[in-house]
Amino acid sequence: MTSDKTALRAQLRSLRRKLAAEAPDAGQRAAALWPGRPGAGTFALYHPAGSEIDPTPLRARVPAGSVCLPVAQSRQGALIFRRHMTGEALVPDALGIPAPDVNAAVLPDVVFAPLLAFDRRGGRLGQGGGHYDRTLANLRRMKAIFVIGLAYAGQERPEIPMEPHDQRLDAILTETEYVEFG
Repeated sequence: MTSDKTALRAQLRSLRRKLAAEAPDAGQRAAALWPGRPGAGTFALYHPAGSEIDPTPLRARVPAGSVCLPVAQSRQGALIFRRHMTGEALVPDALGIPAPDVNAAVLPDVVFAPLLAFDRRGGRLGQGGGHYDRTLANLRRMKAIFVIGLAYAGQERPEIPMEPHDQRLDAILTETEYVEFG
């Protein structure tokens, strides 16, 4: 299974770069389609790396002060989340991704997760480091969370190979639709 996923990831990274070039406004279009999540108080976005769809336009759809970003404290551990206000400085975390440095950790209610591919059963294929799988498993042990994959519509696959540790999505948001999984 691991070698299958490795080969698939290489193909999907190339596809995602192509999709990003074809739809530079995908983040804005996706944000316009998201219906919101009433009752949620804290929303975890992410700092886009490479060709990941940009979640920044979603900030306009959530209450001021409710955004947090992931922070890697080590290369192998789960992520934590820290509040982030627009304009606050970001510093590279243990993975080199810009992240808040000084704010206390928070537990998000809604997590927007980047990905390489998804399916209609909530399957998610990430970059391969397991950071989001470890993080989502930890969060789900602590509280109820709602996980939304943020992707280009062209990243959909008929089926994502899932292993026992893989965490499923509750919904997917693309530049063409928002779908919750049952």
